[in-house]
Amino acid sequence: FRVSDVRRTLKHLAPNAGMEAAIYSGLDRLVNAKCGRDYMRDDGSPMRVSRCLIEANWGDSTDVVYQFCRQSAHTGIVSPSHGKGIGASSQPIGEWARKPGDKSGSNWIMPTLDRSKRQVRHVLYDTNFWKSFLQERLITPMGDAGCLSLYGDDAQQHRMFADHLTAEYRVQTTGRGRTVSEWRKRGSQENHWLDCAVGCCVCGSMRGLTLPGIKQMVKRAKVSYAERYGKWRQQR
Repeated sequence: FRVSDVRRTLKHLAPNAGMEAAIYSGLDRLVNAKCGRDYMRDDGSPMRVSRCLIEANWGDSTDVVYQFCRQSAHTGIVSPSHGKGIGASSQPIGEWARKPGDKSGSNWIMPTLDRSKRQVRHVLYDTNFWKSFLQERLITPMGDAGCLSLYGDDAQQHRMFADHLTAEYRVQTTGRGRTVSEWRKRGSQENHWLDCAVGCCVCGSMRGLTLPGIKQMVKRAKVSYAERYGKWRQQR
């Protein structure tokens, strides 16, 4: 089904509320349900959500997302997030100037708090990099390091999820001496679960998860970019 097919909306959960209050109520219910429970591992050990990003790019909801993250009972876990497609002609996040207090990792950054704007820190990440990262995990054969697999043996059970994951295609672009895969939507196909899966990858990186060799790959990419960009500047 599509978003337009949904009949039980946030308005039904908060019938007397305005749009912002309905969004706030929905976020509160969802985050409490997901972050306030235990998830059991195969060995019986309980685990809890330790990082939750909430998309804040939609302008009509940005303020209420920041408000919720500031006031939530899970304020130490939830953060507003902004995905930004960084093309080949733009400077990658790894080359951005850092300020004291900034936290950063593989193509994501959590800038230090600017109290003149909003009273909560946000996360910004490169959607092009992380969509490519996710797709590479999906095509990695079972058994190899970095493989992302879905449970069960019924492909139809995951059909809508798969449709969302394949709702975009990559276009190779070059600029300033580097090549980047930029991701674009296929017509009117919905990609909401793709965005969620990408956000989960970023969360994992923020919690220190990494693949064998990825730190070396990122380091080489940063050095290589700096060298190529310097040559490009000299040619200009």
